[in-house]
Amino acid sequence: MRLFNYSSIRLFHRSFTRSIVPLNSITSLRKMSTVGKPINCQAAVSYKPNAPLVVETITVDPPKSHEVRIKIVNTAICHTDAYTLSGKDAEGLFPCVLGHEGAGIVESIGEGVSSVKVGDHVIPLYTAECGVCKFCKSGKTNLCGSVRATQGKGVMPDGTSRFHNSKGESLFHFMGCSTFSEYTVVAEVSVVAIDPTAPLESVCLLGCGVTTGYGAAIKTANVQKGDTVAVFGAGTVGLSVVQGAHSRGASRIIIVDINDNKETVSLEFGATDFINPLKLTEGQTIVDKLVEMTDGGLDFTFDCTGNVDVMRSALEACHKGWGQSVIIGVADAGKEISTRPFQLVTGRVWKGSAFGGIKGRSEMGGLIKSYQEKKLKVDEFITARRPFNEINEGFEDLHNGTCLRTVLKF
Repeated sequence: MRLFNYSSIRLFHRSFTRSIVPLNSITSLRKMSTVGKPINCQAAVSYKPNAPLVVETITVDPPKSHEVRIKIVNTAICHTDAYTLSGKDAEGLFPCVLGHEGAGIVESIGEGVSSVKVGDHVIPLYTAECGVCKFCKSGKTNLCGSVRATQGKGVMPDGTSRFHNSKGESLFHFMGCSTFSEYTVVAEVSVVAIDPTAPLESVCLLGCGVTTGYGAAIKTANVQKGDTVAVFGAGTVGLSVVQGAHSRGASRIIIVDINDNKETVSLEFGATDFINPLKLTEGQTIVDKLVEMTDGGLDFTFDCTGNVDVMRSALEACHKGWGQSVIIGVADAGKEISTRPFQLVTGRVWKGSAFGGIKGRSEMGGLIKSYQEKKLKVDEFITARRPFNEINEGFEDLHNGTCLRTVLKF
């Protein structure tokens, strides 16, 4: 038998060590091992209305053609999630994975995806932007029609779900996002890559509330310097309207809310006045009060409550001849708005706003930059932080009267 000499031993050692995969490469291989395969992860499942969410392990299928699978890092709890959970949402479907205000990192992409790549930091968008449908090409709206039909049915564009519980049952998607899952799958037209230096904990709020209110003021209404504004509801959306109107130089910004605890924060965001409509003098309506304060009515009003009676008051508090009232809040299923036609004949305008009129894929970068330059307040909306498994406590936060946003971390 021939023994190794020292030279052969050294040669063997060099060859062997070169074949060893570095630690960072092993980590990369482990990440790559999920590509094209189902992933088991933590999610909060809503099995029925008015019931606590069930935090459990679900299976998330790999993305199909023109789909993106995202590892959600942070997600916030929005009133729209609570609204659907209440059972009042006409499009509410159960069992489902709620959540639409999140941010994360692309884990894998399906065939044909070109706008994002693995490793990109992204925000899922409940308002898609394909750029080629009738709506997108019109230049008149941010309402894209590419995936709207299937999104409203709680499924992906091919009509199926990517979520399954431990029993193998399919779970519905929510608003094309479903960020209450550690991994989610979205259509490529429903996701935008963002600056990786922007903190995901903060910019996840741009997935809905902040963008919706801010955009409604600067884009839908296009508030100008010197305009007078009233905002009904001092939640995240309402306060974002305030900061949008303030940034445009509105001369008066009046917050209307029944919670006196919201007065201080309203002023901090740029409001000039705060009115509690439950504390008016006897016989005086909120419309009377606002018309009196503004010499005939406001240039712009915004409803951020979803209450149809408040929507009417917001319209009728507008100035005759040119006042515009923007509806942002979503009303309960079956509710209708009403006013005397004379209110419209005499020049008032009623209009709506979805996602603040913002086109998510082409305009999100500008919002991120405004946040980074401290022109857009975002961090100030985070009033609580919790681990994801405390999501039900996060919903309690939402209703306690002082919370703006609870941000969850996986």
